Amino acid sequence: MSTYLTILGFNSAIPTINSSPTSQFLEMEERHFLIDCGEGTQVQMRKAKVRFSKINHIFISHLHGDHCFGLPGLVASFRLLGRKTPLNIYGPKGIKKMLETIFEITETYKGFEVIYYELEGKESVKIYEDKRVEVYTIPLSHRVYCNGYLFKEKPKERHLNMKEISKYKEIEICDFQNLRLGKDFVLEDGSVIENQLLTTDPRDSVSYAFCSDTKYKEDIIPIIEKVDVLYHESTFLHNLKEMADYTGHSTALEAATIAKKAQVGKLILGHFSNRYSDLSVMTTEARQIFPNSFLPKALETVKIG
Repeated sequence: MSTYLTILGFNSAIPTINSSPTSQFLEMEERHFLIDCGEGTQVQMRKAKVRFSKINHIFISHLHGDHCFGLPGLVASFRLLGRKTPLNIYGPKGIKKMLETIFEITETYKGFEVIYYELEGKESVKIYEDKRVEVYTIPLSHRVYCNGYLFKEKPKERHLNMKEISKYKEIEICDFQNLRLGKDFVLEDGSVIENQLLTTDPRDSVSYAFCSDTKYKEDIIPIIEKVDVLYHESTFLHNLKEMADYTGHSTALEAATIAKKAQVGKLILGHFSNRYSDLSVMTTEARQIFPNSFLPKALETVKIG
């Protein structure tokens, strides 16, 4: 299965006619993750034909409104759509109080369980894992507590080479899983058939790093090193670096520098200040440092890997 990232919203603070605040939808190994949930997210989900019922895990970077104000409405819509399965929400400490207070005051009955995973640590930690996918926090530096998220496919199982396997009557169906796991096969006479003769290499595992609002922060580089795609905020051009530092944001040049030092495959810029009507200035600046830098497009789906 391929991994796909759909950009639902990518601008900073104030929604515009053509763009919405930060939100992304990630499909990885048949898992469906929502990353941040700014105002208007569920409308964008409708436009992108995202199936609401598929989303079981929502990751919120921080509690500034342009990253979470769409969440109460989305949870309410889940109830109206008849949701019964639990919803897992990951975010900074305080996210449960924020949502549950809104639900209490508005007398919103959810009708399903919401499981909160409140974060407050300053080191990268694994917060989700199943048989195919792992998710880690990426501690960032903003005006409030903030995390990015690293999504990684686990190593794939090898593919069976049935043409070669059929040459050995001793290899039975019950042996296939061990072959997929990379184990050699030992014949009854003690001779060993190397695994690479019986299987072929799997598709490479892919990874995606989402770095929300943050100042330039080099200590995230070991966490995101060599990811296939990096999303990194670039609110300002570098001539406004002083403002970027003051407001807890990065410049396009700084995002590109992080991408270059981390040796990532592709950089997607985002979270642009509304002062820029022509966003091509962002890629012009970033590509001086990291040529494989791109602007997001609303409702665009990007294949990762």
